[in-house]
Amino acid sequence: MSAENQAVTLLLRSSAWGMVALALLFLLNNFLIFWMDWPGPLALAAHQGWFGLEPLPQPLADGAIALGWIQIAIICVGLGASVVYSLVTPRVGLRAEADRLSGFVTYLVRSLFWAVLLVGLVDALISFLRVEGLLVPLVGEQITLSLGKNSYRGTYVHYPVMLLGFVIALFVRGVGFTWLALLVVLSQFAIVITRFIFSYEQAFMGDLVRFWYAALFLFGSAYALITEGHVRVDVLYAHFSARGKAWANGVGSILMGLPLCWVILTTGMWGKGSSLNNPLLSFEISQQGYGMYVKYLMVGFLVTFAVTMLIQFVSYFLESIAELRGEPRSDSDRDETAASGV
Repeated sequence: MSAENQAVTLLLRSSAWGMVALALLFLLNNFLIFWMDWPGPLALAAHQGWFGLEPLPQPLADGAIALGWIQIAIICVGLGASVVYSLVTPRVGLRAEADRLSGFVTYLVRSLFWAVLLVGLVDALISFLRVEGLLVPLVGEQITLSLGKNSYRGTYVHYPVMLLGFVIALFVRGVGFTWLALLVVLSQFAIVITRFIFSYEQAFMGDLVRFWYAALFLFGSAYALITEGHVRVDVLYAHFSARGKAWANGVGSILMGLPLCWVILTTGMWGKGSSLNNPLLSFEISQQGYGMYVKYLMVGFLVTFAVTMLIQFVSYFLESIAELRGEPRSDSDRDETAASGV
């Protein structure tokens, strides 16, 4: 590889990881600002009078200023790491990098599958025990009252169970969408049986179906992109040459895919009262009595959809550029792809 081609490759790889880092840093800063009450880089910039920003109504305290500088340092380290990584691994090609990004998305989606599976089962069981009056004999009146509070159940039940799902995904391969689709069907079938044969139906039963179906649809989007499962305008795309498909995929990822993901993230999470942040911060639930307490998580599905699709669009772009540059797929690339679980 010539020095010029190597420089272009390094630029593309560092830019790709920089885009991924920027998305993850956006989520981290969103958590620090709205969950932990940190000031945020923009608030610090306004306090310092940078970039012509309007001054804050009330200046930041010394502790808040220090936290703002820490956030700026985190952003610099995160973006700098993408450049350093590319520099210390100069022999990695664009195809191998695309495979690594796809492997990262696959792990995220696999983890989320386990998370929604376990959360759905646990939350539905709690709701069933509550509605049937069986929870008090099992855990006591105080814990029963606490489990009836959305913030308590989200913090002490949902979050630990979701973390367990990420741990399981480290050791259990396979995304499992077929099983999730089967569970959706079985859950709906159980509703039909209990309603028309036993005249029994509760709100949590329908909530479980909607919870798993939403996860199946939104989490499966990135995986479908990995496996070429999305429907295109095939009357045109199917007749494109390999280079034509690479142009369509690369340009489409930059002009349509990535902007869509960023629109979802920025419009939904820019402020405390934004359409995604507000339900997540308040642990929003449906008003159906003893239904499941997972409505806020279903809102969070849009966040995970945007992030996983963004990373996969970046991977798609690198793969397209590799095709246009005629970069061969080496055996090590194939082995790396297989190891990632894609």
